[in-house]
This record gives sequence, structure tokens and C-alpha cells, in this order.
Amino acid sequence: MRVLSRLFRNKFLIYLGKAFRQGKLKFLGDLASLCEPKAFGTLCEKAARIDWVVYAKRPFGGPEQVLKYLARYTHRVAISNSRLLSLENGRVTFAWKDYADGNQIKPMTLDAAEFLRRFLLHVLPPGFVRIRQFGFLANRVRKQKLALCRSLLGTLPPDQSARTDSPVDGNCKTERQPRHCPACKAGWLVAIGVFRPGEMVSLEAVAPVTLARVLQDTS
Repeated sequence: MRVLSRLFRNKFLIYLGKAFRQGKLKFLGDLASLCEPKAFGTLCEKAARIDWVVYAKRPFGGPEQVLKYLARYTHRVAISNSRLLSLENGRVTFAWKDYADGNQIKPMTLDAAEFLRRFLLHVLPPGFVRIRQFGFLANRVRKQKLALCRSLLGTLPPDQSARTDSPVDGNCKTERQPRHCPACKAGWLVAIGVFRPGEMVSLEAVAPVTLARVLQDTS
């Protein structure tokens, strides 16, 4: 606990000072004097001389129980498909475990909007990940390490490998070639435009462009 308290204190003060230098801290009211670098530095030096208290104790169920609990948030989603029982008239029924009643499995029905609200509470904000990868999948070195792995294995990235499998037209000067239709396996998929999420596009506006592109490719 002594080592943990000192480690937490030092890291807290380091990042607190970094936030102060970046102008991310605001001092209002009686703390307005801490806006001055000298006053803020004096406060940090005083806090560094104090023994901080970090509360830590053994888990009731042992370390295995802690790992099992944390694994639910690192490897799983908020609710599995097997727990979804029905969706009728805009209401979702799912199974849940009542720990207060002997771990009994019970059904619960909620409005779809309320169900989505509770589900989204388990979605991490932008910039956060459930699993922190290490080694060649670490975020800081992933791009370089994956390139090295592909060069050692003699493989191409997914976009380039798909590009080499597509037929090359001598008259086409673009690098990106069309790919086979996943349904009929005979035709080619050609991108004619990009639509933003939620954008309303009429079929009358798209159909002439699509037909003109198809006639151009088949001529």
C-alpha cells in the first residue's frame, strides 16, 4: 500500500502539472490565485511531501472472482443475443439474473427506446478501447509492426490484395479496380457515389446515373 500510494501520488501530480501547462485547468473563487505558475508549483510541492492514502484490500471472492468480473467488460458486449427473447410492438423482452432472489433468471420487458438507452450506457466513449493490445498490435506501433509482419510473410495488405485479384483494364488509369458482386459472382461492383449517414437520396436521382454507368462499362 505504501508503494501504491507513492506511485499514485507521483503520477497524479505529473499529469496535473501537464494539464496546468496546457491550460486545461480553471481556478475560480478562492482558488483564483492558483492561476499563477509559482502558486500552483508551491501547492504541488506541498502535496508531494504528504503521504497519500490509497485504500486497498483483498477481494472477498479472491483474485479469480475479480478477473471473472472484469472479463465481462473487456471481452463481452453488454448483452448477448441468447438473452434477447422477443421484440413486439416496439417493446423488447430479455432475460436477466436476479441476484437478490437466488440468481433466478427472469424476463424483463422495456420500450425499445429505453432498452437502447441502457445498452448505450455500456458503449465506451470515443478514444477508449475495451482491450489494450500489446506487442505488434499496440496502438503506437501497430502500423509499422503490421507492415513488417506482412513483409516477412510475403503478403499484401487487404486493400492491395483485393486490388491485385481484380481484372485490370488497359484503358483504366485508376489504381482502384472494381470487384466481383458477392451475390451473382459474375458482375462487377462500381462505386458511383458516396452518401453521408442519414442522407435522403431518391431513386429517381440515382437510377439514371447507375444505368448510364452500366451502359458505359458494357459498351
